[in-house]
Amino acid sequence: MSNQKHFSKSQRLKELLLITLLGDIPTLALGTKLRSWLYRSIFAQLDSSVYIQNGVEFLGTDRISIGKKAHIFKGVRIDAQGHSNNHIYLSHGVAIERNVDIGCLDNTSIYIDEETFIGPDVCIAGPGDIIIGKRCLIAAHSGIYANNHNFSNPLEPIKSQGITRQGIVIENDCWLGHGVTVLDGVTIGEGSVIGAGAVVTKDIPPFSVAIGVPARVIKNRMSQSLERGVGISST
Repeated sequence: MSNQKHFSKSQRLKELLLITLLGDIPTLALGTKLRSWLYRSIFAQLDSSVYIQNGVEFLGTDRISIGKKAHIFKGVRIDAQGHSNNHIYLSHGVAIERNVDIGCLDNTSIYIDEETFIGPDVCIAGPGDIIIGKRCLIAAHSGIYANNHNFSNPLEPIKSQGITRQGIVIENDCWLGHGVTVLDGVTIGEGSVIGAGAVVTKDIPPFSVAIGVPARVIKNRMSQSLERGVGISST
């Protein structure tokens, strides 16, 4: 146990030194190349072709894996701290736009599969496990929250009543419009489209179009519209 604590402290020190020294070096000064080369010593996995802009914050890098040709832009925060079983995996070709916040919290796995795009100012948070499939499009200001607070006792502070954590799955080729919120325990089926501003509180079948608060299915992409004359909000 003491050896593990020592390794954790030395790993964190190495992480802090490298990210402090290299994190703000701009692209014009070969910052992206230096980061993709030297960060490999602190990450669980980091492909040499990864593009990391300046101003990206990483915490718990020994539990973060990033595949080839992934792009991570300014202001992103990726946090795998909090539990030894945490793991964040960004697969090949994933693009994480500016000011995205990805956090595990406690005993959590977050997996974002190949060629998925995460737009600016998106929040993806455990502690429930989160799986986002291949070639998904998550538009700006969306939130994916794999937890819920208990609040049944009005005499006790909500923060003291604990949480539930069922996890979230977003299957391949889904498009979430601007400002979509996905709550814990939800699976969004393959090929689905969720209209801007929707709040997804229950499972969405594959190839559905869903809108509203709470989100309701208005169309199946493989068949006729369920509600005539109803469209979806664009991003």
